[in-house]
Amino acid sequence: MSMLQEFKQFAIKGNVVDMAVGVIIGAAFGKIVTSLVTDVVMPPIGVLIGGVDFSGLVLTIKASSGPNSAVVIGYGKFIQTVVDFTIVAAVIFIVVKGINSLKKQAEAAPAAPPPQEVLLREIRDLLKK
Repeated sequence: MSMLQEFKQFAIKGNVVDMAVGVIIGAAFGKIVTSLVTDVVMPPIGVLIGGVDFSGLVLTIKASSGPNSAVVIGYGKFIQTVVDFTIVAAVIFIVVKGINSLKKQAEAAPAAPPPQEVLLREIRDLLKK
């Protein structure tokens, strides 16, 4: 089997395609969550704590001197990233928990046997008598 044929078999497998779709949707979801945190969640929090813009919170290690720019630690962006992560983790937790509860419900309720099987059981029971 040639390398091209092996790659074709690998790429066509359902798991690879599903994973690719998941990565693409995950990237888009990440952008949505980032926008949600940046544009919706953080401004009210900034107002509540005194009008602070989190993206501008920095700790200056060395001030700028001439052509050299200042050396800063942008802890405000870090706080925003932590909030992003927390929201994504919470949403994923809720989704996984929902999927698991659906799986448990499907396992808990056994499917009713088909009518033919019920009829065959009745005939068997009658023959036993």
